[in-house]
Order: sequence, then structure tokens, then C-alpha cells
Amino acid sequence: MNRINTSYSRPAVATFAGGAIRRRTSAAAMVTAAALALLIGLAAQVRAQTATSGFVYTADENENSVSRIDLAAGKVDIFPVGVTPHNVQFVPGKDLVLAVGTPVTMAADIGHAGADDSDDAAASHGGGGHGGGGAGGALIVMETGNMASAPVATIEVGSHPAHVIADAAGERAFVSNSGDDTLTVVDLAKGEVVGEIGTGDYPHGLRMSPDGSTIYVANVEDGTVSIIDAASLEETDRIEVGKAPVQVGFTPDGSRVYVSLRDENKVAVIDTATRRVTARIGVGRSPIQMYATPDGRFVYVANQGTGDDPDETVSVIDVAGGTVVKTITTGKGAHGVTVSDDGAQVFVSNIVDGTVSEISVASQAVVRTYRVGKGPNGITFQAQ
Repeated sequence: MNRINTSYSRPAVATFAGGAIRRRTSAAAMVTAAALALLIGLAAQVRAQTATSGFVYTADENENSVSRIDLAAGKVDIFPVGVTPHNVQFVPGKDLVLAVGTPVTMAADIGHAGADDSDDAAASHGGGGHGGGGAGGALIVMETGNMASAPVATIEVGSHPAHVIADAAGERAFVSNSGDDTLTVVDLAKGEVVGEIGTGDYPHGLRMSPDGSTIYVANVEDGTVSIIDAASLEETDRIEVGKAPVQVGFTPDGSRVYVSLRDENKVAVIDTATRRVTARIGVGRSPIQMYATPDGRFVYVANQGTGDDPDETVSVIDVAGGTVVKTITTGKGAHGVTVSDDGAQVFVSNIVDGTVSEISVASQAVVRTYRVGKGPNGITFQAQ
């Protein structure tokens, strides 16, 4: 178990030598009161930026584990799992955590389980990543209140599963299988596969629209995004977006989808009404995941860089202006992004450093850093 690194800056606290001034005029008292009020306000602001509750989970791909950060207690627990997990997803209302990856025994056979923390971003997101061609994958289902026990279900999915999402009701899970260009559809109550959907080449990150009608899937190798109808479970459209799309992210109103273009150092913006790319925004090196704040003002993009030269930044895109308004330094190999339900905090997994950075949206700065398992990739938030 690892403890939180609680080192962060605090406002300076002024001291007043009462004995040096015998006479206190009303003006001095007013100045003193104002100064104290200012100090109290500053202290409250720092507390507001750092005090939070809930849990953050990471998929520790290089340690075959899932880490859980208890934000209120400032404590990290690491749970071994039976896969080399690349992605995790909390399922609201069901108190479940989903994780996908290659089974540990199979990963060991193909030499992936012992991968170095600084694996190149390209190897992790295309070009035979996730252990090479042909390996089967698994979805594991864990109860949030009983993470130390065996999963409640382990379900065979397709080859080299990359990401997993669940619908709003927590009834179905959708797994992108990078190795065989499909999505696996899983009935979570029954714990069984109920469908398979074809996609573009090397499907990776995916997200469901806020209204639950469609799923957008980033296809790394053919530079496209697949659009899946969530009712018919069919691919209805495929959009060309640019080089090496890795992940997608909706704005809360569903009007736009942001797509990270790893090999262009840009993010493409799709208008969901026209299903066309309307803009490309320059960000940091090798952007991987992104997430929009609940108010729709900002999109946070993690820039991973490469194994030889990892990036350690997050680009903050102003949605209205369509430009990067802030670049925040996090940890080496910034990879996964999630946002607290209230929109106050952003959490970023740093794959090379083995840490999670907590960013305050109010101050646009890192306020806490947590040590988690090795090679944290996917990341998800659970409100408390």
C-alpha cells in the first residue's frame, strides 16, 4: 500500500506582534481584520482545490494490477488482477469496475507482462501493440466494495482488448478488440457475450454519446472513427480524421467529438450533426486520451510522447474558442484522463512515472500526486 504525496504549496501566514503596538486605532483594527479575512479566503481556496472525495482507479498494465485511490483518505491500494489491464471503467449505479486486457499467463508467454515502463506510445496504441497479433483477451468484472476478492465474472472477448465502456444503465459493456477489428458486446447481468460489431482497423478508445444512441470508436491504423448505432449494434458510418486516432471524447451536449491524433500532435473536432471534421487543434506530443469537463468549457488532453522522449504535459482546450489556453506539467508519459463528476478535479495517469496527477480546474495546476502501480494506462472516477 502506498501513501499519498501531500506536498503542495500553502499560502504564507502573516504574524502580528501585538505587544509592539500599544495603541490600536479603529483604522488599524480594520486593516488587521481585512488582512485576516484575506488569509482565511486564501486558505479556503487551497482547501477547495485539494479537498475532495471519491475514488480513482487505474489500469496498471506493467504490474498486472488495478490501483484504487481513496481521495478522502489519501490512500492508495493496489489489487493484483488476472489480466495485463490496459483500461478500466467504473459503472455508476452498479458499483462495478470493469477492466480489459490479455490474460496474465498468455501475456507472459508472449513477453508482454514484463514490458518496460517506458514502452513507446506507438507500440501501445497500434502497430502490433498489446502483445502482438493473435492473443485472446478478457473482460473482468469487479465489485468496488470487494476489490481484494476474485472478480465476479471473467468473460472472454476478442483479440487484444484495448478499452471498455458501459451504457448509462450499466446493462451492457462494449469492448474494443484491437487485434481483430471488432467490438464485443457483453450483457453484464448475465456475464456473457451477446454480440460482435465490425469496426475499422485496430479499434482502440471508444465513448458513448451522452444520449446513449451512438458509440464513437477511434481506429488507430486506418485513421478513421467508426460510428456504432447502440440500438442495432451496427456500424453506420466511418469518418476519416487523420493519422493514428487513439481516443475520442464527447462534449456534454453531444454536439462535438474530440479525437486525439497521436502521429500529428493534434486533436480533430467532429461535428456530430454533420459527421464531419470541422477543426484540428495543435496540442502536445503524441496525445492519447482526453476528457471534457461537465460544464462543457474545457477539454483536457494528455500528451504521452514516446518511450525515448516522454512528454509530461496536459493541453487544456477552450471549447468555445477552439484553442489551447493552458499547458499543465504533470508526470512523464501523461496518458489517461478522467474528470470528477462535479468538474472540480481532473485526474491524469502518467505511464512512465507510475503516478496520477490531480489537477484543480479552478487553478489549472497540479495540486496532488499519487503513486500507483507500474505503467498506469486507463483511468476512471467514482463519486462518493
